[in-house]
Amino acid sequence: MTYPIEVAGLQRELPICKVSDELYIGAFICFGDAELTVACARELLKLVPTEEYDYLLTAEAKSIPLIHEMARQSGASKYFIARKGPKAYMPDPIHVEDQSITTAGTQRLYLGRDEANLIRGKRILIIDDVISTGGSLLAMESLVKLAGGTVAGKIAVLAEGDAQKREDIKFLAPLPLFNADGSIKG
Repeated sequence: MTYPIEVAGLQRELPICKVSDELYIGAFICFGDAELTVACARELLKLVPTEEYDYLLTAEAKSIPLIHEMARQSGASKYFIARKGPKAYMPDPIHVEDQSITTAGTQRLYLGRDEANLIRGKRILIIDDVISTGGSLLAMESLVKLAGGTVAGKIAVLAEGDAQKREDIKFLAPLPLFNADGSIKG
């Protein structure tokens, strides 16, 4: 089963995947789809003028190609990726906890102290591929605040389910939730 969607002027068929017996989602993945990544980056950059933020931030891993392409198109020389685990190259990392609809259990998002120091006092635009429950988004917001930055905005390619009703995010297209038979949840 797939769900047809138009996003950033492109048509795609999203596989419908089981999250639980009662919940299925349309799997939106930019990895490996250069055309989609370039188009989504272009359209996301139109949602928030570059003078309204200093840096871009996303969470590892699915949005990495997207944020990289946004930085390339906008001419940004630096962007940040909140990592799912501490790395040897991250001096004195800071972290927050995260709950995501597509990842089992609690996970943490990390930034190295050097990155946190660059964020301090800056306006950060948070980017995600899909906002659903908002758990990852909240964790990124908390990480920016912990680092001493200010959230300048929150954008995503898709807003899934009730996230479509949120007034604190901007997104390119809505994405419904699904039942086991592939029908859209009412």
